[in-house]
Amino acid sequence: MTRIGTSDLDVLPLALGGNVFGWTADHDTSFAVLDAFVDGGGDFIDTADSYSSWVPGNEGGESETIIGEWLASRKPSGVVVATKVSQHPQFRGLSGPNVRKAAEASLRRLGADEIDLYYAHFDDATVPLEETVAAFGQLVEDGLVRHVAVSNYSAERIREWIEIARRTGVAVPVAVQPHYNLVHRNEVEDTIIPVAEEFDLGLVPYYALASGFLTGKYRSTDSSEQDSPRAQGAAKYATEAGLRIIDALEQVADAHGTSVAATSLAWLRAQPTVVAPIASARTIAQVPDLLAGARLELSAEEVRLLDRVSEWTPAGA
Repeated sequence: MTRIGTSDLDVLPLALGGNVFGWTADHDTSFAVLDAFVDGGGDFIDTADSYSSWVPGNEGGESETIIGEWLASRKPSGVVVATKVSQHPQFRGLSGPNVRKAAEASLRRLGADEIDLYYAHFDDATVPLEETVAAFGQLVEDGLVRHVAVSNYSAERIREWIEIARRTGVAVPVAVQPHYNLVHRNEVEDTIIPVAEEFDLGLVPYYALASGFLTGKYRSTDSSEQDSPRAQGAAKYATEAGLRIIDALEQVADAHGTSVAATSLAWLRAQPTVVAPIASARTIAQVPDLLAGARLELSAEEVRLLDRVSEWTPAGA
């Protein structure tokens, strides 16, 4: 178990991504994945109010609704649920009234009285940050949110949020969610991790497996050959530099008798301030590798090997 920043939330160091629920995983499959995750010891679920509004016929909130129905059906003990605000088609942005309405809508969909971890999904420069910070602080004060967090914020804006929160006496963020993995390192390591270390923020990285590329299953840059949205997202990473990373991951994975996916997650867990990488599963067959990644411990030498082979990989390469 690991603690998320300065919060009282202790979780297995892996978050199950809910972005696929209501998209590439239908209702029954989503229930099966959630069951397998919790049965295997998982207890941290990450979603957003906008998931999966991009799917034709969806309006946003589908993932939260499925998770809420699963929570009501299974009544699991000790499961931590994180969700986010700013991108739902009906609740865009981070104005004070919008944050409140979006949180209340998320609570209804989740069937919960309180959100464990509530993220500002993307920064909103059109709203004074003081207004957003106050809105999040009020949600905590009113008992609708336990802890606040930020996602996709720059280091400068994280610092500003914390300064405002401390000055005004409201809840300070406990976590930050950046895009971070073996093929997307530089910006996070140069700017976000130092801020997280300074303020005891827990990193909860998304795209931990680079849209599936870091499972080792996708080795072609020809996206026309791919048969799923995940595979198409992975194709762009199958460059010469990207495949060198996969080769190194396979070497380390073989030494442990485990998968490339588990090894990728274990590397991420070994990075400073990282508490729980986010990874999603479209099928129950994908869940065991994710859970293995929460428990695999790499040697310092193995971490250095993966550091070296991915050191010069440009973000998004």
